[in-house]
Amino acid sequence: MGRPESLSSESRVAILLHGGLLGEHGKTGLGLLRYGSFPVVAVIDREQAGGSLAHLTGIAKDIPIVASVEEALAHRPEILVIGIAPSGGQLPPEWREELCQALQAGLSLVNGLHTPLAEDAQLRQWLQPGAWIWDIRREPPNLSVGKALARTLPCKRVLTVGTDMSVGKMSTSLELHRASLRRGLRSRFLATGQTGILISGDGIPLDAVRVDYASGAVEQLVLRYGFDHDILHIEGQGSLLNPASTATLPLLRGSQPTHLILVHRAGQTHIKGMDYVPIPPLRKVIELYEQVARAAGAFAPVPVVGVALNTFGWEEEAALAQIRQVEVETGRPCTDVVRFGADPLLDAILSTG
Repeated sequence: MGRPESLSSESRVAILLHGGLLGEHGKTGLGLLRYGSFPVVAVIDREQAGGSLAHLTGIAKDIPIVASVEEALAHRPEILVIGIAPSGGQLPPEWREELCQALQAGLSLVNGLHTPLAEDAQLRQWLQPGAWIWDIRREPPNLSVGKALARTLPCKRVLTVGTDMSVGKMSTSLELHRASLRRGLRSRFLATGQTGILISGDGIPLDAVRVDYASGAVEQLVLRYGFDHDILHIEGQGSLLNPASTATLPLLRGSQPTHLILVHRAGQTHIKGMDYVPIPPLRKVIELYEQVARAAGAFAPVPVVGVALNTFGWEEEAALAQIRQVEVETGRPCTDVVRFGADPLLDAILSTG
């Protein structure tokens, strides 16, 4: 599922991110700021307007933070990206007026929410000639059920799995992909969510795919690239531990991974928003993922070869202590791939299997 041809690496982008720079739902905007190839000319967050992006987020880019779409227009954006990913993926009603302002000004719109906007009559009336609305979360055509065909591929297939949602699986896969390219490997990042698709230009919005075809959609994506690459880094979604998640099992079955990387947020002890669901000890979570991946011998054994620990918000000394503790607990290499690099995890992948 590719992006519009007119959305290129030269496109000037503004990101609509009210409350997202420091809030819970800014995953799409922050991911684009950290990994996207587009020149971002403005971030729109009324709560942090005038602040420093680098100071607030640690992303070392000099991009102005403004309070409104109207202010962002002074920076001559061509495209407005909706940068939040709230629970349920619905458009906040109070944002509609700003979307209309952007379309009236001739901007195109990138929408990663579940709320479809391309056929919205109120918005389309303001769409200017040559502009477009891209709803990323649309089920790809011509899907079929999964058949475990990815296990015939000659490449390594690395899937990130999590102790919860939104713990850093996409960032881990992207950092592993970058590390693989630096070593001369024919590597590909396979996006399975709206942010990854926007960054890479291709992929599947897995949470928009009907459950019967979910593993088949993953399989189709992996087969598309598996014969031409040495290693595929498959973006994980959800968690086997989270009651709201349905995406992890189709990823395991569709990608037929050769390696798993467990992603965990340092210090998190329960599923977010569900303090009645504890996160078991990491060694137990590793056992769970390895057992489910193998399915009692129906599929090949798949090792969890390392742990990516999200230490955002921790001082460096404390973060390093957390990493050492996880290594002792799990017997596997551990690092924060954003702060300290992904090489220890890539070493473990390349030395296993």
